[in-house]
Amino acid sequence: MKLNTNDNMPLRPGGRPKFNIYWVWISLALVILAWGMLGREESVRTTNWDDVAQMVEQGDVEKIVVINKEIAEVYLKSDRIERYAEKKEYEGIPLQGPQLTFNIGSLDHFQNELQELTEESQQKVPLSFEGRRNWFDDAFTMIFPILIFIGIWWFLWRGMSRGGNGGGNGIFNVGKAKAQMFDKDSQVKVTFKDVAGLEEAKVEIMEIVDFLKNPGKYRDLGGKIPKGALLVGPPGTGKTLLAKAVAGEANVPFFSISGSDFVEMFVGVGASRVRDLFRQAKEKAPCIVFIDEIDAIGRARSKNAGFSSNDERENTLNQLLTEMDGFGTDAGVIVLAATNRADILDKALLRAGRFDRQINVELPDLKERREIFDVHLKNLKLDPAVDRDFLARQTPGFSGADIANVCNEAALIAARNNKTQVEKEDFLSAVDRIVGGLERRNKIITPEEKRTIAYHEAGHATVSWVLEHANPLIKVTIIPRGKALGAAWYLPEERQITTREQMLDEMAAILGGRASELMNFGKVSTGALNDLERVTKQAYAMVAYYGMSDEVGNRSFYDSTGQSDMALTKPYSEETAREIDLEVKKLIDGAFRRATQTLETHRDGLTKLAELLLEKEVIFAEDLERIFGKRKGAAHEDEKKPEVETSESPTGEPVQ
Repeated sequence: MKLNTNDNMPLRPGGRPKFNIYWVWISLALVILAWGMLGREESVRTTNWDDVAQMVEQGDVEKIVVINKEIAEVYLKSDRIERYAEKKEYEGIPLQGPQLTFNIGSLDHFQNELQELTEESQQKVPLSFEGRRNWFDDAFTMIFPILIFIGIWWFLWRGMSRGGNGGGNGIFNVGKAKAQMFDKDSQVKVTFKDVAGLEEAKVEIMEIVDFLKNPGKYRDLGGKIPKGALLVGPPGTGKTLLAKAVAGEANVPFFSISGSDFVEMFVGVGASRVRDLFRQAKEKAPCIVFIDEIDAIGRARSKNAGFSSNDERENTLNQLLTEMDGFGTDAGVIVLAATNRADILDKALLRAGRFDRQINVELPDLKERREIFDVHLKNLKLDPAVDRDFLARQTPGFSGADIANVCNEAALIAARNNKTQVEKEDFLSAVDRIVGGLERRNKIITPEEKRTIAYHEAGHATVSWVLEHANPLIKVTIIPRGKALGAAWYLPEERQITTREQMLDEMAAILGGRASELMNFGKVSTGALNDLERVTKQAYAMVAYYGMSDEVGNRSFYDSTGQSDMALTKPYSEETAREIDLEVKKLIDGAFRRATQTLETHRDGLTKLAELLLEKEVIFAEDLERIFGKRKGAAHEDEKKPEVETSESPTGEPVQ
């Protein structure tokens, strides 16, 4: 279509402007305005009763006509009009018809004043009454709202018909997929070099990239590439980033859509969008379709107990299953999906021929955390003394998103303290801020409460340092942070399995705070709420899940399939439940006795540690080593998030 360079008006091939519906609306508006202006053009001068009264006294008024009992029109005598026209205030008054007009106010009052004035001045001024209608005002009042309504309806209808910028948001495009496409014009710039860590996932997904680059190599041997790959892992581990890197490496079109984008209030829209998405993908093949958070539509159908069999989500899932099973293996369309809840996905979605393989995207280990720090520290103005290996060791169990948050929080802390560069202490403060919460130094704590908190946290630190299999301690603080009045950071050693002895030592360390309170003050407080909750859950897991009880035996009532969510009864009898409760109490009581005995044996060290806490408020592993000596067993690097012992009240408020 040819464009006029002057006003960008679309032209027909012959050079004439193309008809546009907006011309009709503009013309109609101009006609209405012109009609109103011409119909209302008036040269009659508006005046007031005082001036008219003076004219009446002088005998210049021929007659007065009252219109609709509101407006009075004054007709001057023909031989007096020219005299008034010469005056500046009456310049241009008409020669025919009324020359002046004014508002009479009250009709009765006006009639009385006019009658008195004519009697006094001996002038005769006829007074008549007329009723008139302003057809333009009536028509405008009646037609204009209708025109406004039609105009609004027209623009809304056109907007819905077009669907915005073609994004499928219109009333006629509601069944169109909302996928964002990246092609050669808007190419994905992310590659595997931009994805730190995830080495095993990269190796597993490289086969998909190789197929998209060299499909003939596989077809010549009769091989078939998997139709779909499911990225499974905790939140923040980089599943979406990895999918973008696949598209960037393969240099093919990349369709990105969220699982929730298929769900709409209209019936049948989800299935329609699935069909449209795969239609677009086939047209752009070879390409990648990435569905983020697929559990929004891929939830197991048997678990939707609150919905009927005609649920919209189920219809969308059924259409997705059909599309993934329907297109040919040589279509060049590969479906990637990401979720952190693979256990609730429908089994039909995970069968061979749909999502053939699951790629686990796990939390980064020590080496991968260092690589992630290298990526996020590029844009920070760092102190040269900052050691990336040290930062990686201080952030076990952190995901890539957590590490990015640590770097950003460290920069904010440094800026808040007016520093010119980000230092090591800023990173440590950022880790504490993320794991434990914000410091609350202004919280009012009595000396007695502070002393109780110090002995409570010293009890945790003492037992965990003395017992060989308990988690190594990083630091202890009695500064209120978040909802906690005090906290102890631990660094669990790296291990893939946990023995019964290790779990018992951990339980004793958890109960060390309550045992220290009872031993030093002869009473207990609500500060052990978090400790009791954790130790109770761990004891029940040992008995009911891991089979670590002689009475209950080698039985596990844990359901890894998630089907127990629909169960109405427990998978064991009341007698077994009683045995479980008794065994849990026995384990917790035994752990408490061990904690008490350990504290009694090292009572002098406990007292020194508590007094040091009262003095410094924060102590580290070096302080414990100076008081108790080196810890039994070699400490290993941990690959789990630091555990935090906290003291808080049953209501969630930290009242020690």
